[in-house]
Amino acid sequence: MRLSFVKMQGLGNDFVLIDTRTETFVPSEQAIRALADRRLGVGCDQVLLVAAPSVAGALVDYRIFNASGEEVEHCGNGVRCVARYLLARGELAVGAKATVNIGGRTVTVMPTSSEAVQVDMGVPEFSPQAIPLLRPQRANTYSFALPSGDAVRAGAVSMGNPHVVIAVSDVDAAPVSTLGPVMESHADFPKRVNVGFLQVVRPDFVRLRVYERGVGETPACGTGACGAVAVGRLWGQLDECVRVALPGGELEIAWSGEGAPLHMTGPAQWVFEGSLER
Repeated sequence: MRLSFVKMQGLGNDFVLIDTRTETFVPSEQAIRALADRRLGVGCDQVLLVAAPSVAGALVDYRIFNASGEEVEHCGNGVRCVARYLLARGELAVGAKATVNIGGRTVTVMPTSSEAVQVDMGVPEFSPQAIPLLRPQRANTYSFALPSGDAVRAGAVSMGNPHVVIAVSDVDAAPVSTLGPVMESHADFPKRVNVGFLQVVRPDFVRLRVYERGVGETPACGTGACGAVAVGRLWGQLDECVRVALPGGELEIAWSGEGAPLHMTGPAQWVFEGSLER
């Protein structure tokens, strides 16, 4: 039996998308790891599963699995690729809005062209309980003790998944490969955390690198860009509309402030389609 899939990417963050409305696939940790393996499988940062909607008003459900095999709550680049997939299938049109369901959390998507999608990412959540973060009360900046005895100051936010944001003066010199995994597994984050390294160039332009939970550094992270702008706005350093430059390209983030939904716009591309023998 063969398993059909589509390989997609958003700013170099790449995905294997499987439509379980037409394909039978059981997402065990072993099966996800095999698909994501870049030497022995298709290769990807995450596997996306599209399914028939389970909530009223949604066009589809979708689930996200990191290359390590664990299921995660959200992926900004991934949801744009899901919208691009639905556009290619004729289930969605340029300029039309649709709702997709991610584990009970609904997100509104709208293709703005044949290869770009705007997403209503919902309202950023700063409470420690929502992130989750083991702190008794909310703060704009927290201090995190490191095994070395040093400490790092950072902001934290949930965009449907947990993010910690560290301000740096030069993102190229940021200790992503060393501090990233330390913060990802910090004891203060019971579900681990995505780690963003944010350089504010201007109030309307930032540079960002992200060490993703369960993946490592990736060329881009959509929810990471959203979380970084939300924290930067909280710190009073950013405008309502911000261009975020990641190693894989740029996203546009717009957020008017607390209590309001945040919008992300960026590319989503169909790379190739294929099938695997099972």
